[in-house]
Amino acid sequence: MLGISIYPEKSSFEENKRYIDTSVSLGFGRVFTSLLELTGDQEQVLANFKAIVEYASSKGMQVIVDINPMIFNQLGISHDDLSFFHDLGAYGLRLDMGFTGREEAIMTRNPYGLKIELNMSMGISNVDVIMQFNPKKENLIACHNFYPMRYSGLDEAFFKKTTESFTKHNLRTAAFVTTQTGQLGPWPMQDRLCTLEMHRDLSIEAQTSYFVMEGSMDDIIIGDAFASDEELEKMSKAYFAQYPEIECVLEDNISAIEKTIVNEVVHSYRGDYNGYMIRSSMPRITYKEIPIQPVNTHDVLKRGDIIIGNNAFGQYKGELQIVLKEMKNKGQVNVVGHLTDNGYALLDCIKPWSNFRLVTK
Repeated sequence: MLGISIYPEKSSFEENKRYIDTSVSLGFGRVFTSLLELTGDQEQVLANFKAIVEYASSKGMQVIVDINPMIFNQLGISHDDLSFFHDLGAYGLRLDMGFTGREEAIMTRNPYGLKIELNMSMGISNVDVIMQFNPKKENLIACHNFYPMRYSGLDEAFFKKTTESFTKHNLRTAAFVTTQTGQLGPWPMQDRLCTLEMHRDLSIEAQTSYFVMEGSMDDIIIGDAFASDEELEKMSKAYFAQYPEIECVLEDNISAIEKTIVNEVVHSYRGDYNGYMIRSSMPRITYKEIPIQPVNTHDVLKRGDIIIGNNAFGQYKGELQIVLKEMKNKGQVNVVGHLTDNGYALLDCIKPWSNFRLVTK
């Protein structure tokens, strides 16, 4: 499921209403919002908050409210009475900071069916402790953090390791992507709001494709507000695409048949993994009779290069490959293009036997 974030204390009802309407029309179904601190006129803040939560819920969106134990104290809420969030119209609440495990388990047994969302990014297996207290598992879900400070986002290996602690319990999972246009978040300073540091400067469609291809996240949420209409459309397209699209740039002097092989073929990564290249072999059969003259036969092929076998490559003429590891070229393949930064970030997500498309920037 796709999601957006809204920050009612920093934006108007009409702005958020329009954002919700546009998102719903593109297949988004979830809203993240933050109630980590209450300042100013508390009654007015909560009234504004409730109005937009109710509106999003009326449009069929699942609204998760991010909270911490301090808010429980400030509002006089107990972990065994979540009626406040039910009355607010929320679908669930996200625990930015957890309790001891016992409280979370009790919260999952609330009479309203509210979902209790755990923080996945802390690097500790608090979920294992919670499981020992026999939670109502259908009400337990999980979501990673986003990181406003540049260079503070999760390392990819750490992300995968900590995610495994939750997926082994078959919990619904979520992570954040960032816009390149949004300015709003829960804190005074944010330099884009993403879960993975490697995503901070990527396009929203590349970030979305990463999580779709990586496969461990059920929900993908935009962390900052407001994404542009164009970004919402691109994210929706990437999420619902039949095949993931990998962005590339082509050399200026390649032939028409090479352009066709790159742009018009649904590529299938052969299953006999070799570590040096992704092989898409069908073009060599489809275009067997069409000559491909040697051009751009670089001596050294680098990771991210897109290459096609030329006339000197015998039965491999026409086969498209994407270089995974540097290797030498005997003049048998043409370098027809290269992955962009957005495409390069997806290279390790392409799995043997999977299909994908290459799209030119």
